[in-house]
Amino acid sequence: MNFFLETLLLIGKLLYLTLESLFLLFIPVRKKNVAGEIVLITGSGSGIGRLLALKFAKLGATLVLWDINQEGNKETARLVRENGGVRVHDYTCDCSKKQEIYRVADQVKKEVGDVGILINNAGIVTGKRFLDCPDSLIEKTMEVNAMANIWTCKAFLPAMMAANHGHLVTIASAAGMFGIPGLTDYCASKFAAVGFLESLGAEISYLGKTGVKATVVCPFYISTGMFEGCKTKLPHLLPIIKPEYAVEKIVTGVLQEEFCVIFPRAVSFSLLLKYLLPIKMSVVIAGYTGVFSIMDTFVGRGKKK
Repeated sequence: MNFFLETLLLIGKLLYLTLESLFLLFIPVRKKNVAGEIVLITGSGSGIGRLLALKFAKLGATLVLWDINQEGNKETARLVRENGGVRVHDYTCDCSKKQEIYRVADQVKKEVGDVGILINNAGIVTGKRFLDCPDSLIEKTMEVNAMANIWTCKAFLPAMMAANHGHLVTIASAAGMFGIPGLTDYCASKFAAVGFLESLGAEISYLGKTGVKATVVCPFYISTGMFEGCKTKLPHLLPIIKPEYAVEKIVTGVLQEEFCVIFPRAVSFSLLLKYLLPIKMSVVIAGYTGVFSIMDTFVGRGKKK
């Protein structure tokens, strides 16, 4: 095909996609049915992971719960059953260890079946400034927040590709799009997680596996205790998000097969400014909104006074 025809085809596709986007502003996107799907959630022993488990159980999914915290994970499984979910399987897994991920993944395939929706939710934060953070904690952050996503996808994606059916979900962060003081290792891990799924999603699409979807979630701070102590300077613009609201946004994004779920809206607007404005102007705006100082009051989970 020559350049002229390729250009005409491009224009035609862009016009079609523009009309489609306008149409979807007024007509709700149809949500997919996940009843009977095997949904694996890492970091399901507490916080967002636990709430996601309860939500997907209500939608009729078969749940596979992974967490290093066996007690918390079993409590999540109990709550799921208590709320009517009967198909739930809990596994203890340290997501910082590649071989353990592969071992437990093989166990899941044998005992439950092929995973249809993989939700990489497990995450940790040190909350220390770069020069104060021990190497071991930086390595652990990268292993849990970034590398675990790669190993779980490598374990479960082959079956999805073979069936041309599945969904990869990464619970990342707005910190995977903006550099934040006091979060250098965390930002590095989340930037990696976002870049990995964006690249993998593009690769899957390029290979013609249109039935395998990808969703990356980039919220502002969520009040699960993970970022205990953090305060926002402009709560009406950049609020600390309630976990229940976050879960509704995440699940809706997955059911509507959105690629990128960003909230609140101010984060999307800030991302636009980041790439349009000179870096010095972006730094000034970040200072005004208090984003650069938000970690100054961080205490972390389990340290609330």
